[in-house]
Amino acid sequence: MNKKIAILHTTPVTVEPLKKLAAEKLPGFKVHNFVDDSILPQLIETEGDISKVRNRLVQYAAFAEETGADVILNACSSVGEVVQEMKEKVSIPVVRIDEAMAEEAIRSGSKIGVVATLFTTLAPTKRLLEEKAQELGKNIELHEKLADEAYQRLTEGDKEGHDRVLAEVLSQFAEEVDVVVLAQASMAKVVETLPADKQKKFLSSPLLGMESVQATVERVYG
Repeated sequence: MNKKIAILHTTPVTVEPLKKLAAEKLPGFKVHNFVDDSILPQLIETEGDISKVRNRLVQYAAFAEETGADVILNACSSVGEVVQEMKEKVSIPVVRIDEAMAEEAIRSGSKIGVVATLFTTLAPTKRLLEEKAQELGKNIELHEKLADEAYQRLTEGDKEGHDRVLAEVLSQFAEEVDVVVLAQASMAKVVETLPADKQKKFLSSPLLGMESVQATVERVYG
């Protein structure tokens, strides 16, 4: 019987890219997508108060297990800190999409940049980087950049404008730090439009996150 991966999304933007990565890294797995696009607007309204959406997310994990999922991928960095509670709720593995990226960032440099288009992802990503640095016994210097104009363009339906503004911010930021962490999975495609010599400065969560799922599946299920 085919195994199943459940992916929890807070935006439809991540559905197709992660479905494609799942097909590459987890051949034969069926993909179940849970999408709740009310979560990010609620986090914006409450200035990132995860307590307002925590129970809903934990219930989605429970529902995912009920549908027969063998592993869960939490695809949103804004709510990544809920993963620990998901793990306590279900008996199947739960992977935080940005955890592997954070570990790679700590190994890659000391002066680490974090860029987001949505403020709700900055603080959780920075906390994750600080936790990983402590675990790995490394001193880091964090720098942040909020490209909120890009997010505004996206909410207005101007995807090209979003990509253009974000590309400008990323290109400049890459000059200032050792490595740049993209706080949102949806930002990864924009990096591909940058010059090749700059692209290597960026770390994004989709590929590394799915590889983490792959490693988890191999470890748990053999």
